[in-house]
Amino acid sequence: MLPARKIHFEAKKKEKENLRFRSFLKCNADEEELDQQFLQLHKELFENFDCGRCRNCCKEYCAELTADEVKEVAEYLKMEEPQFVQTYLEKDETEGTYLTKNKPCDFLQKNGECLLEECKPDGCKKYPYTDQPGRLGSLYGMLDAIAVCPVAYEIWERLKKIYNFH
Repeated sequence: MLPARKIHFEAKKKEKENLRFRSFLKCNADEEELDQQFLQLHKELFENFDCGRCRNCCKEYCAELTADEVKEVAEYLKMEEPQFVQTYLEKDETEGTYLTKNKPCDFLQKNGECLLEECKPDGCKKYPYTDQPGRLGSLYGMLDAIAVCPVAYEIWERLKKIYNFH
């Protein structure tokens, strides 16, 4: 598997190829079979991968929290909810959720650990979503993830081999 620091560069080099593979999957892959392939590769590759040594997703994205998660995380941090929102979050009016104000994520500490480790928002826990159903309908999102997450990148490369894509 590629080191985290090389993922963006390597994904950029394969950008056109990855777009072609995405189109290939849209036209040729069976949705259920593709979900099973993603799930199997996800389990296999994340089994020995330490996200704490990478944290590319924390560096590249803002965390998204629902209203319920805002309440839960504020309690976890022993903060009043309005103070927590004012300190860390901005309301995303279109989605009705909250986003952290900064990238890297405001909860990523200097030592590389997440301040919310035991209380992470659902989106953070599920990233890069490679074990979630409906992968065929979200392949554009995968193109973003493979430029950030070493496991998503490796899954994509292995899928190319499975489908004999050149």
